[in-house]
Amino acid sequence: MFARRPASVSAAEGARAADEGRVVVYWRKGCPFCKRLQLVLGRKVREVVWVDVWADDEASAYVRSVNDGDEVVPTVVIAGAPHTNPPPRQVLAAL
Repeated sequence: MFARRPASVSAAEGARAADEGRVVVYWRKGCPFCKRLQLVLGRKVREVVWVDVWADDEASAYVRSVNDGDEVVPTVVIAGAPHTNPPPRQVLAAL
């Protein structure tokens, strides 16, 4: 089980990871949908790059830019394309 928050990187690091084809999750503490995603991913949670939108203004701006101005999390970048609160199984399949 995922007991604590994932280590978070900066928006710039998240963008680089997305450019490399890695799965990037923009999240925030206290988000039940983010927690559900973490739980479904299980041990694979470590394969995902996590970017906390509350810790990085650029991350927050990116999420708003792809969600019609709303800071919706989780916003997940898979194969370079953002997905707003995708089903956890979709994220798992992308890993």
